[in-house]
Amino acid sequence: MVKLEIPELKALRLAMPQAVRRDETPAVLDGLVERAPMIEEHGRSFLRVVSHELRTPLNSILGFSEILASELYGPLGADQYREYAEIIRSSGEKLLKLVNQVVEIARLQTGDMDFELRSESLTPILEDLHEGLHEMLAARRLRLCVEPCGNLDVLTDSRGLHSVLTNLLQNAIAFSPDGGTITVRSEHGGGQLEIIVTNEGEGVDQDDLPRLLRPFEQGGAALTRHAEGAGLGLSICDLTCRALGGRLGLSSAPGQGFSAHIFLPTA
Repeated sequence: MVKLEIPELKALRLAMPQAVRRDETPAVLDGLVERAPMIEEHGRSFLRVVSHELRTPLNSILGFSEILASELYGPLGADQYREYAEIIRSSGEKLLKLVNQVVEIARLQTGDMDFELRSESLTPILEDLHEGLHEMLAARRLRLCVEPCGNLDVLTDSRGLHSVLTNLLQNAIAFSPDGGTITVRSEHGGGQLEIIVTNEGEGVDQDDLPRLLRPFEQGGAALTRHAEGAGLGLSICDLTCRALGGRLGLSSAPGQGFSAHIFLPTA
């Protein structure tokens, strides 16, 4: 998991082996407990600084590169200039997405997300899945099939669940074959709801599934994978599901596609 190297934590980490040799472990642990609120506040301060100091210049880069690419104030001259401006904008968007994902993982790990669990109807959440994904689906000629779920209520935060589903669908799009089908269906029983997102991709070995929930991991080797991204989507989904009182499961096999399973309590 992504860890913040805060000075207080680093000092305690370095002091622990010496404390164990001197049989001073209880004193070190007491010190950690006493300083926990300060360490937590340092973590939040770090997130605020990262969020502001990285996002602000990136937004400027994105805005001005878009102005240049659209030639808003007049022609740039050679066509290459317009192409280069578009490359700058596209690269900036990828970097901004990475920054947002790293900050989101850190906030989830520190419990700094403001999720509010309540009874939510699953139908409108599933019906909104096409929103924002039209271009990605069309570019790969993919079909998104959302099976009717009936009148099911789930105990969740609609914003958090929508984020999980969107991340899983983006992952499914990235690893689906052109012209394939992505399916979203739901099952319920035993006081819990299961939402299953399935794609028809190449799949991965079952032994690799736990590794995919770790940050910066993908199904293929770094030199052979065909999908862009830092491999943070599934980690964010896993941490968000836990914050919502549920869990995320994965199932796959080589040549048999890939499925993500969201388990949440029913209302």
